Amino acid sequence: MSVLTQPPSMGDVLKYELNPNFTRETVTLLAGTAYPVGAVVGKITASGKYKLSPSGGSDGAQNAAAVLLYATDARAADQEAVVILRGPAIVSKAALVFDATVDDAAKIATKLSQLTALGIIPRDTA
Repeated sequence: MSVLTQPPSMGDVLKYELNPNFTRETVTLLAGTAYPVGAVVGKITASGKYKLSPSGGSDGAQNAAAVLLYATDARAADQEAVVILRGPAIVSKAALVFDATVDDAAKIATKLSQLTALGIIPRDTA
């Protein structure tokens, strides 16, 4: 019997939110990559666009600002996408996707604390 595999979905990331009308926003993702569901993104100060939140930098995106709810292909051009921008909300730690520069426990902990400051609470079990 063949095994069917399903890609991650919003339900794998978002475990609780008080009110979708308050916690969610539509933002513009910077062109150049395909963003997976659960991507931790930061806001570029100069343009107001969002990209994967790196562990360093000075463009503003180094601060985690939101979690992407739906996979979005922005390889060719900027794309609009729905994110959790503020809490109260609970997300699954295991479903979060970080920039390649967020590559050790300390950097991940920093991103998680940045999300927590926004009311987006990462949990091991939800």
